[in-house]
Formats: sequence, C-alpha cells, structure tokens
Amino acid sequence: MMERITADVAIVGGGIMGASAALFLRRMGFSVVLLERDLCGSRSSGVNYGGVRRQGRPLNQLPLSQRAQDLWARLPELIGIDGEYVQSGHLKIARSEADMASLESYRERSQGFGMDLQMLSTRALRERCPWLGRAAVGASLCPGDGQANPRLVSPAFALAARNLGAHIREQTRVDEVAHDGELFVLRSGEALEVRAKHLLNCAGAWADRIAAQFGETVPMEAGHPEMAVTEPLPVFMNLSLGVEGGGVYARQVARGNCVIGGGRGYALDDQRARAQRSGMAGLMQQTVELLPALKNAHIIRTWSGTEGYLPDRLPVLGPSATTPGLIHAFGFAGGGFQLGPGVGAVLADLVCEGHSATPIEAFSIQRFPSSPRATTTVLASSAVV
Repeated sequence: MMERITADVAIVGGGIMGASAALFLRRMGFSVVLLERDLCGSRSSGVNYGGVRRQGRPLNQLPLSQRAQDLWARLPELIGIDGEYVQSGHLKIARSEADMASLESYRERSQGFGMDLQMLSTRALRERCPWLGRAAVGASLCPGDGQANPRLVSPAFALAARNLGAHIREQTRVDEVAHDGELFVLRSGEALEVRAKHLLNCAGAWADRIAAQFGETVPMEAGHPEMAVTEPLPVFMNLSLGVEGGGVYARQVARGNCVIGGGRGYALDDQRARAQRSGMAGLMQQTVELLPALKNAHIIRTWSGTEGYLPDRLPVLGPSATTPGLIHAFGFAGGGFQLGPGVGAVLADLVCEGHSATPIEAFSIQRFPSSPRATTTVLASSAVV
C-alpha cells in the first residue's frame, strides 16, 4: 500500500543545503518532507575537502558566504555538535609575482565583506609558515576562515531537522515529480507519494533533471574532485591552504592526518566516482613542493565524488522561472560546503517571505536559455534522482 504524505515543503536532496533548509523551515513551523536517494550527507556534502572558506570567492557570492559564516559560528546551537569546525585561517598561496598582484587586487575589491585579508611577503610567509616549500613566494591570509569535518556536519543537519519533526526519508529514490495544478507531487516507486505546496530542488549534480521537468534546462556538467588523506603525522600546519589560480589545497586535522585535494577523478557510472592514479601522482608532486614535510608520508585513502558545474562556475539559487513554488539550489562547483547553511537559510526565506535579504540575483536560473515550458499537470516518468 502506498504511503501518502502532505506537507508544506518537499525537499529533494539530503546534502548540507537540503538538510539545513529542512532545519530552518522546521524552526519556522513549516511541515517538511525531505527525500534522499542514499544517506543524508553521503554525496558531495559529505566527501568534500572540508574547507570553510570565504577568501577567493566571486564578489557576488560574498554576502551569501558571510551569512553562512555567521551560522557556522552557531553550529553547536543548531545541530548539537561542533563538527570539528575551527577558525584555523585560510592561506591562499602565491607562486609568482603575478599571483601576488592578483591576490592584492582581490583584497582591494573585497573590502567591506569582513574578511580582514592580510598580505604576507616572502619574508613574512617564511617567518609565519617555515614548513612551506620554496614554491610559495607570498600569500593572502583570511584569519576568520577555517575547516570542518563534512562527514559529521552534513548528516547532523538532517538529524537536527528530524529531531524537530521533519520527515527525513533516506534511501528513497524520487522516480516521478510534477505539479498537478495545485500541489507538487513526488513519488518513490509504489511505496511513497508526497504532495507539497513548495518544492526545493537540492539534488546536487542531478538537480538539472528536476529543473528540466519544469521546462528549465541548464548546461550543467558533472565533475569529480580528487581527495586523499595521509596517515597521522606530528602536527606542523595550523592553516587551511589554497593556491592562487587553482591547484592543490590541504589542511591538517587535530589528530595529525593531512587532507589533500585537487585534480579530477573519473566516473565509474552515474552514481560513483574514483580518483585516478595518474592525477593523484601529479597532485602529490604539487603537494610536496608546497609541503616538504609530506615527502615520505603514507596516503591511507583516496576518494572522489560527483559535483555539478555550470559554465560560469556560479550556482543556481532562487525561484523557478516557470513554476511558482519551485525553488532551485544547485551547481555550487566545489564551493558549496561553506555556503551550505547560508543557502539553507535563504531557501527558508524564500518559502516563508517570497524573497531574501541576502542578494541572490546573480544566481537566477533565468541567466540560461531554457526550453519552452513543459506541461506539469501530468506526472513525469523520467525524473530519477
């Protein structure tokens, strides 16, 4: 017998954005059903690098990033754990004078967003970070940025939402999604039907399939970042690192393991991805150039995941252009973990008020040409997320 649930809001996707939206909506008194194909936080929200970084983001993301930053400071209140979140500082490394000029330009353009960026010359960098290799010739430090454990934080948002009464349905694949003229209708096989006034599309790298059901096609592609972690080592690094222009990024956790990211893995199929041996070799070479202490360290695990990338590397966040009540949040191109709680809060704003004080106009789905509006009064059969 099919179970039928009616709620104010249905959410597809149990990553940090969908789960935090569920939490904030429950705190506002809305009834919520969240459907997650696997386990909450098991996809990109749970397997990313763990950087909680504002520095280096496009300027139009910084208001959203700052809103998220304020929520990260409240993690124990919101989700009951600190998620190993620490404001360790984020160091963006320059490997050339051109990199230094780029970092200085960003510092000037980003003033007013509360990051307090500090430029470090070669000498200042050597004094502060003697463990860095000679490839680093300078840096920009954002003292308030930091890091956290995504394997803890993302599922904890879902658990906190459940504890407040949200229906969290894991291992529940969405096979059909549509609008019947009054409510959104979602079905999972013959087991579950959900009806809701609002639908939040937080399905990550698969969210374009839901958007397409409502006549909104977007040119999103899947990407597979590579990650690795070392054995526990004596603690030598107290900052999260990135490199101007892209490349390796790294951090060391309290127990001594170094988490390293960069490069691209490959898809095994639509659901799974893996790091490449060749890419990992290049990543380790770059890592040792910046962190000589890792030259003889053992890598104990490598992994990858699947993320959605749009051509302009900006997300889609905001109301549907075709269907009232549908709100999108996807395509965060490897930078969504820090933004996650802020995105959840904005989604709750949009449901509750119809708008958000946090500027999101740059992320409208209308910036992409869309196909003609699809008929949404009959259940579609091709949406599988």
